[in-house]
Amino acid sequence: MTRNTWIALGAVVLIALAGLGWYAFGGSGSSTGTAGTYEILPTDRVLGNRNSKVVLIEYAAPACPACAAFNEQVFPQLKANYIDTGKILYIFRVYPLFPADGMAEKIARCLPEDKYFSFIDLVFRNQPKWDPEYRLTPDQTREGLILMGRIAGMSAEQVNQCWANKAEDERINKVSSEGEARYNITGTPSFILNGVNQGSGVIPYDRLAKLLDTELAKQQ
Repeated sequence: MTRNTWIALGAVVLIALAGLGWYAFGGSGSSTGTAGTYEILPTDRVLGNRNSKVVLIEYAAPACPACAAFNEQVFPQLKANYIDTGKILYIFRVYPLFPADGMAEKIARCLPEDKYFSFIDLVFRNQPKWDPEYRLTPDQTREGLILMGRIAGMSAEQVNQCWANKAEDERINKVSSEGEARYNITGTPSFILNGVNQGSGVIPYDRLAKLLDTELAKQQ
């Protein structure tokens, strides 16, 4: 899924959710790295072996159906065979398509770090309850995300406090813009393997495993 597809819709949601922060479409960040390089950020949410020389970065949007499909169809095998076994380091970064993605990410960041990925899984699996792509109104999106927060153990007040965090807006924008500048990311999910963009969309597990095995072999 591409960002530009949702520019007009994002603007409508923004107006209705005034004060919740804007996630910039287009533009570029200050990072000017080249293909084949990568940086692990202090704020990154990661799984797996931090000492591995094989690093897979996924840029995803919580409201993206293709990202939810990857989460359900491919990620469990990836986690079992490469992440949990310590073969690779996996990094998840949010690349927002429109404001609701940033809203979901801000809730996730308010939770303890060890609860982050379980919340991301929760919102992926429950997109029909909050995702504006399911023709929900802005109020329904907001209420649905508050429900997701409550399932994760937060109160509505705590969720609203998370949404008011402008520093998180800046961080999300920066990560997204740097992804565009460094890796030429234009859609979700996008996968960066040791600094090289492997493309976007739901990469089948067999293809992803082959890419990882090839990179692992190079490191031996």
